[in-house]
Amino acid sequence: MTINGQTVVAGVVGAPVAHSLSPLIHNAWLAAGDVDGVYVPFTPPAASFEAFALGLRGGAVRGLNVTVPFKEMALAIADRASDRAIAAGAANLLLFRSDGSIEADNTDGEGVFYALASQAPTWTVAAGPVVILGAGGAARGAASALAAAGVAELRIVNRTRDRAEALAAAVGPAARAAELSPAAFEGAALIVNATTLGLGGGHGPAAAFGLAANGAVVLDMVYRPLRTEFLQRAATAGLICVDGLAMLIGQAAPSFEAFFAAPPPDIDVRALCLAALGETA
Repeated sequence: MTINGQTVVAGVVGAPVAHSLSPLIHNAWLAAGDVDGVYVPFTPPAASFEAFALGLRGGAVRGLNVTVPFKEMALAIADRASDRAIAAGAANLLLFRSDGSIEADNTDGEGVFYALASQAPTWTVAAGPVVILGAGGAARGAASALAAAGVAELRIVNRTRDRAEALAAAVGPAARAAELSPAAFEGAALIVNATTLGLGGGHGPAAAFGLAANGAVVLDMVYRPLRTEFLQRAATAGLICVDGLAMLIGQAAPSFEAFFAAPPPDIDVRALCLAALGETA
């Protein structure tokens, strides 16, 4: 494509961000839809995120997807925020308006439900308790969306207890902080890894998969590698596995529409991502 003065610029910001498949997804949609736009990665130093984002006021860059570790900071700098971003206490989407204002939103919940519908269609909000591992921005988006959808019991497990308690308090009466112990997983119908443990092929968080309910679902937000060590353990325990790539694609679609004022074209971006990951299915 030829970049010109009318080209809409959007991107993803994180630290790290080199592993992100978001540019591949969005640029494939842009090309297929013949949209005059480009989507690029940004990785400012963690201490400089606020200055970086505030410097984009005015709309020369239309917007950003926000990933680790900036999601909570992204909400804090916004002038306006959607109800779901406020409920999550975090934003994965920033829009820079021409009047200089910044709007925040959170599409992580849409990503979670898209992934579950795609790879675990038998799961319902009434299936039973949900365990969320982590209490950062990704965990906040997932927990608030699950609670809003009607999950009756959310167990928040985090290595720092006060962060888990803060998230549980923000989510509401359906949520409570739980220790990382076998009891936290007893009868669980859905277990979500919302930490970065496992990124790059390392070990995922500890989980007593054997105590989960029959037919329980395990979702790992990490997608590099696609079959994380966490999901491999879950599969060995006979649980239904949902990969992080499905969530990434699910949250990307509403972001694309917000940036480029058009729905994503109907192309198989998952196949493109699998090829980039060296995976076949």
